[in-house]
Amino acid sequence: MMRVTLGRRKVAVIGGGITGLTAAFYLQRCAQQNNLPVDVVLIESSLRLGGKIQTLRKDGFIIERGPESFLDYMNSVRGLAKDLGIENEMVSNNDGQTYVAVGSQLYPIPSNLMFGGALEVSSFITSGLFSLSGKVRAAGDLLLPKTREEEDEPIGDFFRRRFGREVVENLVEPLLAGTFAGDIDHLSIQSMFPQFYQLEKQYRSLILGLKKSGLSYNKDYIESYQTFKNGLETLIESLECQLLPNSVLKGVKVESIDKLSDGSIQIYFNNIAPLKCDAVVMTTPFNATKGIFNSYGLLEEVPDMNYATIATVTLAFKQEEIKKHKDAMNFFVSRNSDLAITTCTWCNHKWNDVAPDGYDMLRVYIGRVGDETIVELSDSDIEKTVLQDLKKAIGISEPPLFTVVTRWKQSMPQYTVGHEKRKEEIRQQLETEFPKVKLVGSSYEGISIPSCVAQGKKVAFELLEEMFEMQLT
Repeated sequence: MMRVTLGRRKVAVIGGGITGLTAAFYLQRCAQQNNLPVDVVLIESSLRLGGKIQTLRKDGFIIERGPESFLDYMNSVRGLAKDLGIENEMVSNNDGQTYVAVGSQLYPIPSNLMFGGALEVSSFITSGLFSLSGKVRAAGDLLLPKTREEEDEPIGDFFRRRFGREVVENLVEPLLAGTFAGDIDHLSIQSMFPQFYQLEKQYRSLILGLKKSGLSYNKDYIESYQTFKNGLETLIESLECQLLPNSVLKGVKVESIDKLSDGSIQIYFNNIAPLKCDAVVMTTPFNATKGIFNSYGLLEEVPDMNYATIATVTLAFKQEEIKKHKDAMNFFVSRNSDLAITTCTWCNHKWNDVAPDGYDMLRVYIGRVGDETIVELSDSDIEKTVLQDLKKAIGISEPPLFTVVTRWKQSMPQYTVGHEKRKEEIRQQLETEFPKVKLVGSSYEGISIPSCVAQGKKVAFELLEEMFEMQLT
């Protein structure tokens, strides 16, 4: 039963990235559907919404400056798209070969490994990625005992222990560097790959565990990467369009938060009058969130979170100018290579209709933890470095039709060892001092678009249920 309440409630959502937009959308939608007296305001410090999701549409090319796709295991993005009425605009990627660059060569890898599937003995044995001794060592996973440690450990240590150094250097590290720009000797296995952490605890061998648990590659379950026909920003544009008029503040920075004697919360800004509200959803990066609570000394003993700095570089070429690996969808780069880039994707191989006929559009990542200075180079120097690498890898010798360089400084959260304990400490401190403030976003429960969407939707339902003491469906 819902408690009878007088007056309207106000909820502030701080941060206009995908998590904040999703939270604001479901807060408004649930309030309308259940006739709840709630006003929602979304606050964003920049002049645009969407955070790292940015699509540039130019001369028949669809160029993603930030993330370009997502793996929607739990259908969280599809559910949001359905609620927005844009589910029919979702598209899945085409098939294509994935390679890893080791030394000066590109070696194909089995597609199932891209989705966390089990090792196929035949493809593993014939792979040129690993020496005979490396393959024998990897097979040792079938015999090795599980660790006695119950504590978290680095991804690098975990996979070296199970499969050996060579598999980590030539497969695990390139895939992770190309996806998360992270340092595997600091990233947490418990936070980044809890499924592998649990498999070892339950089955001892990861290879046996993948087979017995049914988590091996299943194309019916994991169809593909997904995006939207006209680019990922379609999702942002639809969310913004469906938020109620006058419910979004752009170009407004939150400087601090205070508790008032009546239990409400006061938000102070850099350029407008304070805002009084009944609850707050904070989706800002942890380090920025920590700064907002400075005056209370809250979270000061929790160390700052590390963030990776990268650049995306998109280049267009006439198709005849790419000489090698014309079957490729993408390649990742190991540290045992002389290339500066970390990954390269043929956007027009991966997706239909993102480039005009006769053109290849390549999207390259450059920069990773420990190699951030390369991102500080000028656009022309970054382009020069990328072109030198593409010439070595796939034989490009002509200049591109265009190049789009986008820098993302301190943008990708790094879930280092101990992340789960730190996250729990943060939540406990906040629950004690600011019980009406909810923390969600890429700093906590997952950095992918589906994870952020799931967090935004979940916090919207939880907050309204707490506020009105009712069960929402």
